[in-house]
Amino acid sequence: MEQIKLRDYIENPCRAASLPYWKTKNIPVPADMLIIHEEQYQTGRFEAYDDERYFRLRHDLSELQKPELPPGYSVVRATVSEYANHINDCYVDLSVTEELIRSYAGHAVYAGDLWIAVADVETGRIVASGIAEYDYEVREGVLEWIQVTESYRRKGLGEFIVNELLWRLRKRAVFVTVSGKVDNKTNPEQLYRKCGFVGTDVWHILRPKRTFGNNSQE
Repeated sequence: MEQIKLRDYIENPCRAASLPYWKTKNIPVPADMLIIHEEQYQTGRFEAYDDERYFRLRHDLSELQKPELPPGYSVVRATVSEYANHINDCYVDLSVTEELIRSYAGHAVYAGDLWIAVADVETGRIVASGIAEYDYEVREGVLEWIQVTESYRRKGLGEFIVNELLWRLRKRAVFVTVSGKVDNKTNPEQLYRKCGFVGTDVWHILRPKRTFGNNSQE
């Protein structure tokens, strides 16, 4: 994939690339994968591919206020294992290993203060968490993992996590980006827009459809 010019990315990050800038420099696109912006996507042309649509949104960090955690919850220190376990508890279509989450600390964009866990005070159970990163070269904040335990959703915890990360990024980042599946039944895009993210960019991640051997005999 051709390297994106830094100037172009800063001017319009969500249109310039499907990934944060630091990832475009370090993570190669698999040879059999196509990544196409909505503007170039043509219905019917990619029938041989499975298509997953991802939104990319941007926040300019203006008009922020220090968020308040709903009563009955507290921000707690969590281990890497606890972050990994909470992520796995919140998703039915993916799983992560402790080693993968631990590897985030080795990224050049790692910032320890951008890891947040929230616990139910009564039970001590972690019920919401978030991980963000900060690219010093671009001055871009990136929200990576934002999740709330299913039985604790619609209580303002997801909004707190997002707004708290924005608050912590406000003095160092010029903008913050986030992405997610358009067709996710939990509708994360609604949460991010409620927190002030804007944009209309959608990227199609296309992978060849799986084919199975033909066992019929001629």
